[in-house]
Amino acid sequence: MRFLIFLILGAFALGCAQDKQPILGKTAFQKRLNAEFRDATKSPLTDKDRKGFKGLSFFEVDSSYVVTATLQRTPDSPWFLMKTTTDRESKERVYGVLKFQLKGEFYELKVYQGEELMAQEEYQDYLFLPFLDATNGTESYGGGRYIDLRIPEGDHLTIDFNTAYNPYCAYNEKYSCPIVPRYNYLDTEIRAGVKAYKKK
Repeated sequence: MRFLIFLILGAFALGCAQDKQPILGKTAFQKRLNAEFRDATKSPLTDKDRKGFKGLSFFEVDSSYVVTATLQRTPDSPWFLMKTTTDRESKERVYGVLKFQLKGEFYELKVYQGEELMAQEEYQDYLFLPFLDATNGTESYGGGRYIDLRIPEGDHLTIDFNTAYNPYCAYNEKYSCPIVPRYNYLDTEIRAGVKAYKKK
């Protein structure tokens, strides 16, 4: 009888271990993102999609997509209403222009600061970098991707395109996502970060 109980308990433990899949990802960023997408309290996925979710698709991590940018601040820039994928508008301002070199070519992107986020202590130094590139609509999400940045002490900061992620509306249409301004189009392929989401 005791042997039978141990056998049942062992089978139950094995089943639980198999249900608990490891968090996939090659970097801390990838693992954190996959963990959030599996968490019902944080995931943008529908309940149906989350149940079959194993991990996001990423481009291979490539150090050539980590660049040092010069930040040209624009302290007198006016607030404006950035359009989103819904009727909602986000009050933003251009915090500055990021100028950098990527694979021998020079580019620049505007980086934004949101009024609503600035009111929250943990986001007072947050900067929002949305961008478009030549992979959109094929290998990456058609609406562009985002990168999170923080205000640097000096005039330089690091842009790691390996941490580029999709807006939540790429996974679930119930979300309202800022539309990437056309100015922030990079006429090159950014083959780094999160790829387009394809339902299994």
